[in-house]
Amino acid sequence: MKRRISLLALCSMSLTLASTLSLPAYAQTVLDDILARKQINIAIPTDFPPYGFVTTDLKPQGLDIDMAALIAAKLGVKLELVVVTSANRIPYLQTKKADLVISTLGKNAEREKVIDFTAAYSPYFQAVFAAKSVVIKTAADLAGKTVAVTRGALEDLELTKIAPASADIKRFEDNNATVSAFVSGQVQAIGTGASVAGNMMARNPQLGTEYKFVLKDSPNFIGVAKGEEKLRAKVNEIIAGAKVSGDLDKLSQRWLGRPAGDLPN
Repeated sequence: MKRRISLLALCSMSLTLASTLSLPAYAQTVLDDILARKQINIAIPTDFPPYGFVTTDLKPQGLDIDMAALIAAKLGVKLELVVVTSANRIPYLQTKKADLVISTLGKNAEREKVIDFTAAYSPYFQAVFAAKSVVIKTAADLAGKTVAVTRGALEDLELTKIAPASADIKRFEDNNATVSAFVSGQVQAIGTGASVAGNMMARNPQLGTEYKFVLKDSPNFIGVAKGEEKLRAKVNEIIAGAKVSGDLDKLSQRWLGRPAGDLPN
């Protein structure tokens, strides 16, 4: 009797093992997790206007937040915003505290060793800004005008290459001094990064400052955990659709004062 029970048990184990081995191999991906829980956790900045900042009601807003909302909507899931800093945004992705990082993330060889990137979703740039009443469309229009830049910064180097000889480039020791010179009317224009300009314009709307022309483009990409190709492909599909529909241009126009333009894949 015992022998018969043992044989039956052995047969049962064999059938279970055979059934298991016959199942197709399947690895759960981050995209599968997102769709299963009906929520996506996206890391965003709140200290980097106009890409991400907090309003007086403590609600995050900005280009990166709008992009996160667009992706969540296209996936049909709830959006959970995860506030990060420049220092911890990549670790948050690596430790699965965030499914994606949308936080003015530039792509470079060092970062590509530890995370993957989608196509670019927005421009990040250094540019010349001035009041709407000041006619500046190209570097040539800076002739005879005063322009503030931060000494040694990328915008200083780029502007020095193209400014006409009669342009008066005034160099200051840090961004605060550069912005102060423009806000106080010491200069007619300012060459600076989009985030600095965005913060300046938000704080001083009475100046009527606007984007004039770009000095250098450094587009932003969305960070994805290494090997999560299924999620990366899906986000790329969403970005491609937003390019065609004009949604990327609308987001960029709203927050940066210029269309997104031709962004790299």
